[in-house]
Amino acid sequence: MTKITALEVNKLRQQTGAGMMDCKKALVEANGDFEAAIDILRKKGQKVAAKRADRETTEGAVLAMTSSSHKSGVILCLNCETDFVAKNDDFISFVKEISEINNSLNSQNEKLKSFKMKNSKTVDENLVSLISKIGEKITIGRSKTFNYPNSINFNYSHTVVKDNLSKLATLVCLETKDNSENLKIFGKQLSMHIAASNPYALDTNTIDKEILDKETSLISEELKNSGKPDDIVKKISIGKINKFKEENSLLTQPWVMEPKKKVKDIIKDLNIVDLKIKDFYRLKIGE
Repeated sequence: MTKITALEVNKLRQQTGAGMMDCKKALVEANGDFEAAIDILRKKGQKVAAKRADRETTEGAVLAMTSSSHKSGVILCLNCETDFVAKNDDFISFVKEISEINNSLNSQNEKLKSFKMKNSKTVDENLVSLISKIGEKITIGRSKTFNYPNSINFNYSHTVVKDNLSKLATLVCLETKDNSENLKIFGKQLSMHIAASNPYALDTNTIDKEILDKETSLISEELKNSGKPDDIVKKISIGKINKFKEENSLLTQPWVMEPKKKVKDIIKDLNIVDLKIKDFYRLKIGE
């Protein structure tokens, strides 16, 4: 039997990220052939991934970050089976690196999987290795990149798990040429507002039709046996749906820091002529 040294085991571990014992077993099985050992570990990782394919990934972590200039921003979640794994250093390192890659790819997840990471392996190959090493199903979840011209981006992380990764995070893009301290304070506070208030859309005209249809159906069901005349029921229904739109549209929501005012009032008070909310995104584990 070929003698396997600790140096060889460590070299394989550094290249593949697999555990020490797995690396030693792979080298023994491959009779010291390094490339063959890598293939053995890869196949093992694929088997582990396949076995756990039907598991639910209800835990994980979200990373939201902006560039140093705040001209671009990215938000991404990585899902796993347990809260314990979401705090794992290898899991966290993987999230951070793929978030940076995803930002450069404008959140095109299909391209992300085939993109090579720092260790020269693709994101997909590293994901399989991570699943094999940790022993849980791990999936790349939703993501979004903001890279609009004449804009400034802000982010907020709520319920931080570890190293700026959290259970809930938001990303906000403001379109303006202004770069004042007041704008920066507003951008951070708006990120926090979105985390707390969970708006469906920017304004009442852009809420998804499917959401409105579902709410309309619920209201109709609620009023069906009210005993009121049809014309009164119709007026009540319109009132309720309009209220729903206002409560779930960012611009018409009560400002969390000053509930007597709406978000659009706060923007007006800032007196920044060219300021408008360009885009926003909210990610929460389990939603």
